[in-house]
Amino acid sequence: MILRAAALGLSLMSAGAAMAQPTYQLLQFDDLAGWAEDDHQAALEVFLNTCGDMRSADWKGLCDVARQGQEARGFFERFFTPVLIDDGQDALFTGYFEPELRGSLTRGGPYQYPLYRLPSNPGQYSRREIEETGAYANQGLEIAWIDDPVDVFFLQVQGSGRVRLDTGGWLRVGYGGANGREYSSVGLALVDRGIYQPHQVSADVIRNWVRSNGEEGRKLLWANESFVFFREVNEVPADQGPLGAMNRSVTTMRTVAVDPAYVPLGAPVWIEKQGADPLNRLMVAQDTGSAIKGSQRADIFFGTGDRAGRDAGRIKDGGRMVVLMPLQAAYALLPDVIE
Repeated sequence: MILRAAALGLSLMSAGAAMAQPTYQLLQFDDLAGWAEDDHQAALEVFLNTCGDMRSADWKGLCDVARQGQEARGFFERFFTPVLIDDGQDALFTGYFEPELRGSLTRGGPYQYPLYRLPSNPGQYSRREIEETGAYANQGLEIAWIDDPVDVFFLQVQGSGRVRLDTGGWLRVGYGGANGREYSSVGLALVDRGIYQPHQVSADVIRNWVRSNGEEGRKLLWANESFVFFREVNEVPADQGPLGAMNRSVTTMRTVAVDPAYVPLGAPVWIEKQGADPLNRLMVAQDTGSAIKGSQRADIFFGTGDRAGRDAGRIKDGGRMVVLMPLQAAYALLPDVIE
C-alpha cells in the first residue's frame, strides 16, 4: 500500500528533514500503559500470520515456539523486551483503510472510469495524459470500470481496495505499479490556492471540493501527476483484509504500518495513541507506506469500507510506539541502549 498518510492531503514531514541517530531505551512491561488489560491472544494470532516470513534466526525461533501453543501474555513477557526507539521526531499516528467502490467489468451507464493494469510503458504519461487523452484506452488493460473518478483517485492513494460489481460479487485489487511521476499533495494545492487552511484539510474535504467544482475539481487531481496501476488479488478471501507489505492479509485494529528502517516487519509493537479516542493495544508491524517515515511514525489499519474510512481519516494523534524485540536482539543494541 502506498501514500496512505497523504490521504489527509498534507505532508507530515519535510522530505529533507534530517533524521537523528536513533537511541534505544529498554522498558519493562509494567511501563506500558494498559498492558495487562489488552487481548494478548488476539495479538498473538496476528503475529502468527506473518512471523514465519521473518528471516532472522531470533524471530524464526520465537515463531516456532509460538506455534507450539502458548499462553499469549506469558509468551510475550517471557521472550520479548519492550524497546522505545527515538529518532528525535515527535510520534504521529494516522489511520488507513481499504476502500469499497462500485464498479462493472464492462463499460456502460455510470461506469466510465477505468482501473488499469500495469502497462509495458508505465512511465510514459502523466495523470492528466492518461485520464484526458485516454493514453491506455482500448489496450485490454482495464480491470474494471468505476462510477466515480474521485473514488478512483482515492483508491490510488490507499493502494488497494474492493470493488462491488454491478452483477454481484466482489473484485479485489492491489497495487500493481506506478508511472514514476512525483506525488504532489492535492490538499497542499488547496492550501496554496488559499481555499483552505492546513488544519481544515482532510480526505472528506478534498472529496467534497472536487465533486462540487466540476472541471476545476478534475484539474486539481491532475496536479498530482503520479498515477497508480492495479492488479487483481482475488486469491484473498472476501472476509480477510487486503495484502500488506508482507504479502499477507492485514487485520483490522491489529495491523500497523511502520518504517522498516527502524521497526522489523512482523514485530509486535505496543501502541499508546493519544487524542480524542486514546488507544493502548498490542499490534503487529505488517505493512509499510511511503509517507510512513521515522521510528515513532505509524499508520493503523481501520478495516474496510466507508465507516472505516471516516474513522481512519480522523486520526492524527501523538503518543508513543514501543517495539517488542527478542531478548537477545534487544540486548545486542548495547551500548546504544538507555536503561
